[in-house]
Amino acid sequence: METIFWWLLAGGAIFTVVSVLIGDVLGGWLDGALELPGLDWFRPVVLLGAMTAFGGAGVLLTKYTGLSMGWVVVLALGIAFVIGILVFFAFIKPMANSEVSSGFSMRELTGRIGEVTIPVPEVGYGEVMIRLGAGNTIHTASSFDHKPLAAGTRIVVVEVAEGVVRVAYLDT
Repeated sequence: METIFWWLLAGGAIFTVVSVLIGDVLGGWLDGALELPGLDWFRPVVLLGAMTAFGGAGVLLTKYTGLSMGWVVVLALGIAFVIGILVFFAFIKPMANSEVSSGFSMRELTGRIGEVTIPVPEVGYGEVMIRLGAGNTIHTASSFDHKPLAAGTRIVVVEVAEGVVRVAYLDT
């Protein structure tokens, strides 16, 4: 049984090294192939982490305790289960909830505050910069109130029409 523990430990370690070195390639090939609906915990990282923990715990318990092999297997399975749960809740769950996208809809701009970068005339177009997420976006703008807006003026987006943000002076 100790040989099985060593093989599981070595296999998990090798997989870890391989996934660090060529993980993006493997991820592309296996993208979604091993995900089962409703079974979020059934992911390769969780299973292989538990397998590695089972092998490592088995080796350590065999070598450093006087327990019978049955107890070693039971304790190693328990440790593997706990490690699998920890990997899932410490890494998989938070990463699934942290997906960030820089894409946005123009409709999301209504109500956003920004600054005029190129003066907006009474009639015609200028340019405004609006902070969105972790960055800034530049948009063609027209005056909602038909009043000129100088560069540096703080504005609020009142509406979006035909790809142009219609802005008004923001009184702070």
